Amino acid sequence: MKIFGANVFTDAVMRERLPKNVYKSLKKTIDEGLPLDPSVAEVVASAMKDWAIERGATHFTHWFQPMTGFTAEKHDSFISPTADGKVIMEFSGKELIKGEPDASSFPSGGIRATFEARGYTAWDCTSPAFLKEDAGGVTLCIPTAFCSYTGEALDKKTPLLRSMEALSKQALRILRLFGNTTATRVIATVGPEQEYFLIDKKFYEQRKDLMLAGRTLFGAMPPKGQELEDHYFGSIKERIAAFMKEVNTELWKLGVSAKTQHNEVAPAQYEIAPIFNTTNIATDHNQLVMDTLKKVANRHGLVCLLHEKPFAGVNGSGKHNNWSMATNDGQNLLEPGTTPHENAQFLTFLCAVIKAVDDYADLLRVSCANPGNDHRLGANEAPPAIISVFLGEQLTDIFEQLGNGGPKSSKQGGQLTVGVTTLPPLPKDSTDRNRTSPFAFTGNKFEFRMVPSSLSIAGPNLVLNTIVAEVLSQMADRLEKAADFNGELQAILKEIATKHKRIVFNGNNYSEEWVEEAAKRGLPNIKSTVDAIPALITEKAVALFGKHGVLNETELHSRYEILLEQYCKQINIEAQTMIFMAKRQILPAAAKYTALLANSINAVKSAAAGADVSAQVETLEEVSAVLASFKKKLADLEKVTAEAKGLEGDVYEQGVFYRDVVFKAMGDLRADGDKLETMVDSALWPIPTYAEMLFMI
Repeated sequence: MKIFGANVFTDAVMRERLPKNVYKSLKKTIDEGLPLDPSVAEVVASAMKDWAIERGATHFTHWFQPMTGFTAEKHDSFISPTADGKVIMEFSGKELIKGEPDASSFPSGGIRATFEARGYTAWDCTSPAFLKEDAGGVTLCIPTAFCSYTGEALDKKTPLLRSMEALSKQALRILRLFGNTTATRVIATVGPEQEYFLIDKKFYEQRKDLMLAGRTLFGAMPPKGQELEDHYFGSIKERIAAFMKEVNTELWKLGVSAKTQHNEVAPAQYEIAPIFNTTNIATDHNQLVMDTLKKVANRHGLVCLLHEKPFAGVNGSGKHNNWSMATNDGQNLLEPGTTPHENAQFLTFLCAVIKAVDDYADLLRVSCANPGNDHRLGANEAPPAIISVFLGEQLTDIFEQLGNGGPKSSKQGGQLTVGVTTLPPLPKDSTDRNRTSPFAFTGNKFEFRMVPSSLSIAGPNLVLNTIVAEVLSQMADRLEKAADFNGELQAILKEIATKHKRIVFNGNNYSEEWVEEAAKRGLPNIKSTVDAIPALITEKAVALFGKHGVLNETELHSRYEILLEQYCKQINIEAQTMIFMAKRQILPAAAKYTALLANSINAVKSAAAGADVSAQVETLEEVSAVLASFKKKLADLEKVTAEAKGLEGDVYEQGVFYRDVVFKAMGDLRADGDKLETMVDSALWPIPTYAEMLFMI
């Protein structure tokens, strides 16, 4: 396909345009993590500029991922004035390597004060530069890391890259012990599935809650939701198919291997999934996917909603993070083979992941924490807030054998006969799948299913990389000192199988029985974002991330502050938006309806003495009672929201108040608002309904 990667400064483009010695030097930096030669950057910058200009680019930008969770960019043109009043197109190695955006205007958690503005962006040469095409023209985008003047990471990319190096270092120690002397790097690979909603733009523009908060704060359930299960994998409507076609074209040009697309479970909900890639590139690509979904939707008169729960009562959106490890020469370290019980190397890495998930479940939970995900986790539509590992029948059996002295056999899948003579027998997998598990082994990778749809995948993956690196480090420390490698390895695997079997669960994670069982096993059940965030600043977390050079104590505390501030700000925006909609839209509509009812009653009485107006009177009384309750609950929400603003001195205390008091008051107000929607004349109701938004597309 000619368009694939057409807008990417790919390896093939570099090989064609760079001198051989420069290309080889850059490849060593990319593939082996060697320091970048500044003279190489100068040559690369010139070639990159020429390539971009040939394709219509006039500007370049350092494209980075600050702690907002979105991407950021500041555009500079290639033009440079000359003495004769003209301009030439220039781009230097210095401009490629380093940029200086204002660091004080991004979330820093106290690392940067308002008057301390300097920050740096640094070229991430391991992620290819690309061209962004839009109404503003063509821009050369250079993926970068973002740090403060004093060197702390202010972004999501920097600690992710550090975690990838940590995982590679520790995994190589294990591989060397197994006799692998050829691999020079171990790469964390990811394939993130992205869920999203699409609604007609005209409805979006009439909903202040969607515009300001990303989710509907009022909205009664329509007569039909998802109960017929007819949307999932259903025939894709032409309007949506046209949108998806353009999304694919735009992503393919950017080198994003968008492969799978389909209708999801909820009405108006969809999914797109790429092929696996290196974690930092997959992270960049997922940001491009979210950006492209929004831009292309707008061109089609649609709006893409990435919020985890834009519509109450129907399934929300997540982002399944398919994670694995591979050597730079192509060996998947989580590939079990046909006889996994005999594959000691696979079992070593498998057990390392299981132990890491059990030891650091709290950090995995906080990596997926945001206000939107609080609506999903544990709501029988997404994994519960309790983290467990699904291994399936075959690997669970082997894991149990490890704990009982050593594995001797592997359960096999065999053949599945469908029962129709014209259909061939199907090779049957060795185990079923479990869509309720938050962390499931799915053949040669783990699927981390808790990740929120709107979140950057950098956070969950830097935690995964780091915790697995730590367990591999512990294992390598013992094995490198062992006189009997095989004996010590068997002892380690048996120890893990015995101590960490509590984290393995293959049943229904949605059941109340599992909640009770998990409590007996001592597994944490962290139900909210506010409860999860303190895990970042425990002694255990500081020691872990510090040991592997991923995040220092200052950086961890900054993220603690940022996440709590973002939670408080988001709930405050939602509360203020509810107050606005209640006062300016719902109250006037309901009051107008009651006035019409009252006038109707009086008119009927005047026109026909003794006429039965009991139905109108009863309706008026019902609506008036709900309206009075709605008005009282609106006053309550205004009061507690004002109180929350007064707690700004202690961000954790404020977060708890927003969760326990403000959020509850919002729910109380919504209950009456949604009831009014079912009672007020639809011609008077001021905002689009769920039925319109979810089905009129």
